[in-house]
Amino acid sequence: MSALAQESALGSWLAAGLRCIGQIAIECNEDGSFTLVHRDDASRNDLRHCECAEDAGEIARFDDAGNYRPLKTAPNLRHGWRLVLPEVTALRIALDLFYPGRLAAFLAWEQSALIATPLRATLERQTGMYRASAKISDGDADTLVGNFWRSDGGCLRTILWKRDEKDAVASTRLPSEKFDPRFDQTGSGAAVIPLLCQEACNLLVAEARKTVRVGAE
Repeated sequence: MSALAQESALGSWLAAGLRCIGQIAIECNEDGSFTLVHRDDASRNDLRHCECAEDAGEIARFDDAGNYRPLKTAPNLRHGWRLVLPEVTALRIALDLFYPGRLAAFLAWEQSALIATPLRATLERQTGMYRASAKISDGDADTLVGNFWRSDGGCLRTILWKRDEKDAVASTRLPSEKFDPRFDQTGSGAAVIPLLCQEACNLLVAEARKTVRVGAE
């Protein structure tokens, strides 16, 4: 999806009232600018002021304790900042740094062009040291996904993929809302631009490999 297409869609989503994405609240200002804050910080007046879209990358890099965030859609986004951006291009850049690829994914989903890859297909194409991940049992996969992908402490993405070609859900241990793009995965009930997940990430693949190794030992 081109940058222009994403910016056009972003304007439409905001106009439709979708003013939250992940843990971020977006305020549309009268002068055409945008203000982004952590949703927990909406009422604070002591936030660090930022005005560059690229600042989003630095904000998203570490959590409140200073720990590196390998999964940008984990519910541990740093607090204490306010990011003011002049126009929609800067907004798109910032949101793509906060949540890489998620605007394009949502636009593709709206256009029925987003292809979800089953977990088994993702694991079976692994090579090298990660090839062993494909040996994970269905029961262990069900438990792993249920723990790794839960919204309260795991990941805020909405899962679109299945465990394999036959299964309706990625894990029976997750609530039905985890698979609903209309649901606010933070639990706040806001209208959101969803963080869609069309394929298991490398972090989950690594955990699957670890699970297999532990079982073998």
